[in-house]
Amino acid sequence: MKKVIFTVVLIVLSLTLNAQNDKGDFQLGANVGLSMVSVSEITGQNGTDPRFTANVALSGEYFLSEMWGIKTKLIYDNKGWADGFIFNEDTNVNTTTDFKLSYLTIPVMANIHFGSNYNWYVNFGPYVGLLLNVEDTALGMDLTDSFKSTDFGLAYGAGYQFVAGETVKLFIELEFQTGFIDVFEINEGNAITNSRVSFNFGALFNL
Repeated sequence: MKKVIFTVVLIVLSLTLNAQNDKGDFQLGANVGLSMVSVSEITGQNGTDPRFTANVALSGEYFLSEMWGIKTKLIYDNKGWADGFIFNEDTNVNTTTDFKLSYLTIPVMANIHFGSNYNWYVNFGPYVGLLLNVEDTALGMDLTDSFKSTDFGLAYGAGYQFVAGETVKLFIELEFQTGFIDVFEINEGNAITNSRVSFNFGALFNL
């Protein structure tokens, strides 16, 4: 029994040591996430309701030290808002609908690792979003031409890594995006900006 306990302790200690990264290490990751997305208040509407949707991402991190890294992601992002409307000038009728904006989002962030085994992390940095398409759910219209082709803003978040093997970790994280520019191509009112909060789960692989 003592030998079994000793073996387990050695394995745990080994995994703990392997959880730490050194300068020059590179880590590749993938995740899926549940997102709550919305935009700032639109003039002429009583408010904008959030949409609940999903995102998928690939990530890479280059370690400058055990504590610091530069992390980037390639995210297929679903954004937009719920319970908006499309106004028909011919009939003077508003059609209530959800707006679905799809982006390819690329953040570049400073990633700070901390804790006794550097399992915790926080990150922040700018992102650019490349618009893929826009459609509404009620009428099925393609609205892409009415929206700007790029979005810029700040990405930031925090997470925790679990050791799953010598070169593999699992992680959970809370990830935020705050847009800085108007999503509409033409807008005579206040700027309408994207926002997203996402709960992600994924895996990391040390290369």
